[in-house]
Amino acid sequence: MGIFDFVKSGVREMMIARPDAAKHLIVYKHPDQNVPFWSQLTVDSDECALFFKDGRYMGYLPTGRHTLQTQNIPFLNNLVNKFTGGDVFIAEIFFVKTQPVRGVPFGGPLESMEDPILYEFVTPRIFGEFSLVVVDPVRFVVGYHGQCGGSGDNDVVLSWIKGKFFMSVKTVIGQVCAQQQKSLLNLGGMSMELGARIVQSAPNLEEIGCKILEIGNFNINFSAEDQRLLREANKARGEARRGIGVAQDSARAKQFELDQRFQQDARYVQQLAGNWQNYAAGQAMMGAGQGMAQGGDGSGVAGLGAQVAIGAGLAQAMNPAMAAQGQPQFVPPHMQHPGAPQQGYPGAPQQGYPAAPQAAPAAGPSIEQRLERLADLKNKGLITDEEFQARKAKILEEI
Repeated sequence: MGIFDFVKSGVREMMIARPDAAKHLIVYKHPDQNVPFWSQLTVDSDECALFFKDGRYMGYLPTGRHTLQTQNIPFLNNLVNKFTGGDVFIAEIFFVKTQPVRGVPFGGPLESMEDPILYEFVTPRIFGEFSLVVVDPVRFVVGYHGQCGGSGDNDVVLSWIKGKFFMSVKTVIGQVCAQQQKSLLNLGGMSMELGARIVQSAPNLEEIGCKILEIGNFNINFSAEDQRLLREANKARGEARRGIGVAQDSARAKQFELDQRFQQDARYVQQLAGNWQNYAAGQAMMGAGQGMAQGGDGSGVAGLGAQVAIGAGLAQAMNPAMAAQGQPQFVPPHMQHPGAPQQGYPGAPQQGYPAAPQAAPAAGPSIEQRLERLADLKNKGLITDEEFQARKAKILEEI
């Protein structure tokens, strides 16, 4: 070996730092455990250096350039190799990032889930990134990184953490859908809320000295088949909701019409008819008259008789009000007693042909006929029960 080879080898041994190719690693282990005194160790601003011997933690160096000698770094006394005359110490040196590590990917399909709104079973797929920070470098190396076999690959180092984190994501998605009654189709617009909930529910990683900070590029999607299934179910649900809305609007419109009719009827009763009985009788006559004008069933002989009965009932209902105003009461001819005074103004001509002198006066309706007519008026709702009883008692008094 030439002099220049020895000098170059000595320079490499004297300068200890993380190489550029390993800047992205969370943990980088210096490959040589034999470190000469007076070596220069450089620690970057986003990391720290840990010293171990025989699997035990011996010391820590912060950011900066350090000259490895016992006068400056007392814990190196425990690492000195006495067989080399005190010129070399033996240690494992780990460089551990203390700044957040961003862009750690996670994701995959969840288990089959039932949509709480659309009632379809689908399998959502969730992808995203999270950031992680090592809060306790010693615990991270001793309690976790050593189990990974000192691998120089972040994916291998973080595989267990990502798996545990993904399990918490599954739990949060199920809880949000159940608690808020949200369809899985709506989760795409809830990325920020879901990210915050996932961070809150992130697994406790204190035992290995790290912590989940935040979620980024969070995305929920479905396979083509699941997406088609959910959209068809959502379309059917929308049509059902529209049908309910139309029915509710129709019911409100009908109720408004009934309210307007009631208010109109109330004004008519108060201003024209005087009471509900008179108004109901008048409405019945108007309806029957319209049926007769249209040639309906009421145009026959039976219908004509019904109209006569309605008119008689209305007239009898209105007679008390006319009598109270001092006006003569109107009594239909078929209900007048024999010998009763003729209706009309004084001196009015007599209707019909004069009866023959020898003919006996026509007899009025019998008691039975009057009672039958009275019962017919009651059955048709033209008189009340109280008026029926009163008029029946009056007829029976004539016996």
